Amino acid sequence: MKNLFILLSVAILIVLSACSSSDESSGEIDKITFADAGWDSIRVHNSIAQKIIEEGYGIETEVTQGSTPATFQGLREGDINVYMEAWTDNIKEAYSEAIDAGDIKEVSVNFDDNVQGLYVPTYVIEGDEERGIEPMAPDLKTVEDLKKYPELFADPAEPDKGRLINAPSGWAVEKAITQKMEAYGLNDTFVNFKPGSDAAIVASLTDAINAGEAWVGYYWSPTAVTAKYDLTLLEEPEYDKEVYEETKATAFPPNDVTIAVHKDLPEQAPEVVDFLSNYETSSKLTEEALKYMDENEDTSAAEAALWWMKKHEDIWTSWVPEDVAKKVKDSME
Repeated sequence: MKNLFILLSVAILIVLSACSSSDESSGEIDKITFADAGWDSIRVHNSIAQKIIEEGYGIETEVTQGSTPATFQGLREGDINVYMEAWTDNIKEAYSEAIDAGDIKEVSVNFDDNVQGLYVPTYVIEGDEERGIEPMAPDLKTVEDLKKYPELFADPAEPDKGRLINAPSGWAVEKAITQKMEAYGLNDTFVNFKPGSDAAIVASLTDAINAGEAWVGYYWSPTAVTAKYDLTLLEEPEYDKEVYEETKATAFPPNDVTIAVHKDLPEQAPEVVDFLSNYETSSKLTEEALKYMDENEDTSAAEAALWWMKKHEDIWTSWVPEDVAKKVKDSME
């Protein structure tokens, strides 16, 4: 009897072990985690993808917030499964290293028609007859030209210097702007001001525009800001890879904004990765959702994503099989 009990116990353990091994080898995943690195466009794209994955594929999703370095490291380590907007050149070294090491896989280019750099409201250069604003700096064309106009952008704390609004600390691009200021000789005449968030940049710009005052700082498209306001991107020398890598004293390089996934996701959720491989938009399409958010107060990224999906059903349904598209559409009715 004792021997029979032992044999039965061993048999049960073998079966449980086999079931466990089978589950592991199937690579199934219960929940997919997205990165939120702190800007609205990534939140909109997260929400579009989450809606499709949850309703179309029946897999739960969640979002992890953090800085670009922290969330990207989370992707490498598998704490995050999907990065819907990897601005590849802003994190060039880390991105290339992660790809080469096999920690992540690039599955699609979300959009590649984006721009970034230092902007001023266009009325600073051209004036605004409708608002009675005269041109303040008619000869301002390049980033280096800013040296002629520090008093125009006077910093409240150091009025003998101008204030240049950088990207927030912790954003990869903040270091590039800091290097550009050094390369263009702006540190003697401008304060390198690093705001705490994207919202702080927008508030600063909006206040300046409402008052018809001068403002200069970092921004990028696609955003609600560049869709809403008439801004001029200050010129820099044409992008030169060698110069840029050494001093950043050229225009930003072309920046593919990709969708990247952790290395295990293709095995854990192959159908989802197939969908993400088909996911492709543009700056213009993205700005539509961002403008909708801006024009409709208290609209969340998820609500804007739903509005965008209803408007562009022909686009997102082409990313998925018909049965998946039907499930998602039914959930939106």
